[in-house]
Amino acid sequence: MSVGAEFFEYKKFSGGRPGPRLLLIAGIHGDEYEPMLAATALIEELPELLSAGEVVVVPVANYSAYLGQARCGADGLDLARTCPGDLNGSITEQTAHHLSELIRNSDYLVDMHTGGLMYDISPLAGYMLHPSAEVLEKQRQMAAAFNLPIMWGTEPGPEGRTLSVARDAHVPAIYLEYGGGTGLRPQVIKAYKEGVINLLKSLRMIDSPPDILPLVNRYWVEDHRLDSGFLQGKMPSPADGIFEKNVGIGNQVVQGQKWGSVINPVSGEHTPVYADMNGLAFLIRDIVKVKKGDSLGGILPVQETGKIVTCQ
Repeated sequence: MSVGAEFFEYKKFSGGRPGPRLLLIAGIHGDEYEPMLAATALIEELPELLSAGEVVVVPVANYSAYLGQARCGADGLDLARTCPGDLNGSITEQTAHHLSELIRNSDYLVDMHTGGLMYDISPLAGYMLHPSAEVLEKQRQMAAAFNLPIMWGTEPGPEGRTLSVARDAHVPAIYLEYGGGTGLRPQVIKAYKEGVINLLKSLRMIDSPPDILPLVNRYWVEDHRLDSGFLQGKMPSPADGIFEKNVGIGNQVVQGQKWGSVINPVSGEHTPVYADMNGLAFLIRDIVKVKKGDSLGGILPVQETGKIVTCQ
C-alpha cells in the first residue's frame, strides 16, 4: 500500500484472530540501512508467523532522504524533528503528516534507527518517560522484549519525533539504535528482526512464548534530565578539525579521561576532549571531520548492570 510514491509505501499483515495493531517504521533517516533491511526481511516472514492482530511495516519512511543517501530529505528537513508535519508543506512535512496518521491509528509503535553515517551507537531500546503509568509500563515491556544490552528511558519533552506523536496519542512507543558508520552490519539486521518477532510473541500476536533475558543483566537507565535523549547535543566539539578518538564503543570511562583530540590539519593544533562524566561510552562520532559544536559522543551514567534512575 502507498500514501503516494513520493512519500512512502507500507505493507499490512493480519493474523487470523483479533489483536493489537503494531506499526513498525524504518528509514526515518535515509542513511540508516540496516533497519530497512530488517523491515524487508520481516515483510517476507510475517505472513507465515502472524496469528493475531495486525502489523503495518514502513520499510523506507523518508524516501527523498533515502534517494539522497542522507539523514535529511530533499528539502533539508529532518523527519525526526518535523512530526506531526503539514499536509500542505514541503516533502518532509507532508511525509511527517502521513506518518503521524499511521501512528495515531496504531496500538504500538517501534521506530528502528542506527547512528547513520555520523555515529556508532551501542545497541539500545529507548522510550520516553510517559506521564501515564500504564503507557510507561507497556513501553518498558516492549523495550525488554528486544533483549538489547541497554534500555534507556528519557524525559518526555522533545517535540517533532515519531515518539512525541505517539506520546500525545497515548500509543506505547519505543525506538531502537544500534551501530552506524559506513558498510553494512548484519548483526544489526538480525537483532532487529529477532527483536520484533520476540515483541510480537510477547503481545500474543505470534503463538509462541517470548524469550526475555533477565533485566538484571542489562544496563537500564530511566533518565529524567532535561534533553537526556538529545544525542546531537552531547559532548560538543571545542573546535573545527579532524576528530581522533581515544575510547571505544562500550568502554567504561571516568570523568576527565581523554575522549580524543580535534586536530586542525592547517595549523597543527591539537585540542583535547575529555569525558564529561563517569559511565558507559554508548555513542561515538564516526565521521571524523567535525565543526565546533558537533557532538563527539555520549556517556550513559552507568557503571554496573541493573536499573538506575537519574533526576539531575
